[in-house]
Amino acid sequence: MKKLSLCVSALLLATGAASSLAASTIFLGGYPNQVMMIDDTNGATLQKVTLDTGLPTSMRLSDDKKKLYVTTNTTSGIEVMDVATRKIINKFSLNTPTTRYRFDGGVVDPTGRYFYILGTRIEKEIDRYFISKLQYMVVDLQQKKVVRSVDLAPEDSTFSYRGNLALSPDGKTLYVFRDKVLVVNTADFKVVERFDLAKPDSPGMEQVSFGGTLDRLRTPGQLISLFNAQDPYVHNKIFGIARFDLTSRQFNFTPVGPAPARLAGLEVTPDGKDGYTVAVNGDIGSQRCEFWHFDLVKNIAVDKAEFPCRRRFYFGMSGDGAKLYVYGAGYDIAVYDSKTLKPVADWETQNDITMAGMVITQ
Repeated sequence: MKKLSLCVSALLLATGAASSLAASTIFLGGYPNQVMMIDDTNGATLQKVTLDTGLPTSMRLSDDKKKLYVTTNTTSGIEVMDVATRKIINKFSLNTPTTRYRFDGGVVDPTGRYFYILGTRIEKEIDRYFISKLQYMVVDLQQKKVVRSVDLAPEDSTFSYRGNLALSPDGKTLYVFRDKVLVVNTADFKVVERFDLAKPDSPGMEQVSFGGTLDRLRTPGQLISLFNAQDPYVHNKIFGIARFDLTSRQFNFTPVGPAPARLAGLEVTPDGKDGYTVAVNGDIGSQRCEFWHFDLVKNIAVDKAEFPCRRRFYFGMSGDGAKLYVYGAGYDIAVYDSKTLKPVADWETQNDITMAGMVITQ
């Protein structure tokens, strides 16, 4: 990696400290084919929208916050919702009677016409099924079909199609985030640069990897996440805060402390001063789940608190940063105060929550 350094000021820039504290709406996927809209202040279900293409598996908000892109796995579908009216304005399935696609999420280009995914294609032939290699695919949202597909290079083909994707602000570069970072030219899908996270350009570091999902874009062109790393001698694992600039292609990693077994993504308050994650250690009977609170101005951990584990769950934050959410694999959202880290409510939803994630809009 390049220019690894303590970068608190850059981190604060990435979080968008001047964002509004207006009331927000939570968008959640629900079984079997719903998107639920929930009041971010009291947990009331405001509205539900049925997805004709099936079960939602990922949601992605456009950079201008006006459209929500939902992918579904029942029929390999894509549905586009207008956030203001909460109406589906485009929907289609990529599957045909003889062709199936497997992908999980994607990213829309700046024009709003093309949707980039990482996936495989399954063709039903007369006497067999043909399964393609892992491919970069471009979906034309107007023609409602895959218009380009290119196999990943052999050295990259072990990547799962569940990798995080991002586009540069000009739409000319696609980034694939897994145990490597691939920098791909969208014109021909040639890899122009690889960041091998197992061999960062940092003295005393190796095996840098993602500790959780990438945080949503706070400002166009910048991503933030928690990363893990270990030294090459005794292999002591640590975690830290990292930022990737999609324009300059620079990666900055700030070590924080010893790494737990698993980390959720980093949630940052609107003013950019506080960050939160969930750390999980142990398994089954010995499992221990904790909230970790970071002061991002001083770049230190300031508090932690244990909370009841769930066998499978996800982590989020309210739009104003005042509440932390634990949800998923059930019909409820457990609500915690972000200052005290104590439980304050348990909101019941009308559908079992899917793995599509949580999107919050003002």
